[in-house]
Amino acid sequence: KQTNVEKLSMGKHKEKSYTCKIFTVWEEEIELATGKKTRQSWIDHKPTVAIVAVNAHNELLLIRQFRVPTGQNLLEIPAGSFDDDGESPVNCAQWELAEETGYRAGKLTKLFAGYLLPGYCNEFMHFFLAQDLVYAPLTPDEDECIEVIPVSFARAAELLKSGELNDAKTVLGIMLARNHLNNVVNFSWPA
Repeated sequence: KQTNVEKLSMGKHKEKSYTCKIFTVWEEEIELATGKKTRQSWIDHKPTVAIVAVNAHNELLLIRQFRVPTGQNLLEIPAGSFDDDGESPVNCAQWELAEETGYRAGKLTKLFAGYLLPGYCNEFMHFFLAQDLVYAPLTPDEDECIEVIPVSFARAAELLKSGELNDAKTVLGIMLARNHLNNVVNFSWPA
């Protein structure tokens, strides 16, 4: 919960540094609860979705794609940003799933929603479990070259232990889905 001092001090001397299709970078002078003034940069990001798709063989549909900031191909769950402010998380999840894997979900279950990097970004991600998949491909975005890779939950655990699966949203999504499917309410990965 924010204190009155924090609420009153935010938004003063706010300057836009950069804007692109999914986020804006702001520079802002803020006053901390201690009275000290500081300048912070932060990212105003469109809301996002992440989808853990499980096919009829109980395999996860991971995607492999090159990520410029990491300089490598990453294994990930399908994910993406809302296209507009009026889009619902469910519609966005169905669209991203079809666009990135070629499947739509007959059953979509919300697993979790929260901030990814609140220290410098307000990106809010909605995690879904997609089941009863139906082949219904959409044309991928021009800047995406994606390979769909079905893996078992056991193989995903091996990929995590080996370091090949190192995308945080993907690890969280898989753990949430596994726990949901097994009616588990803890946060541990199987040994």
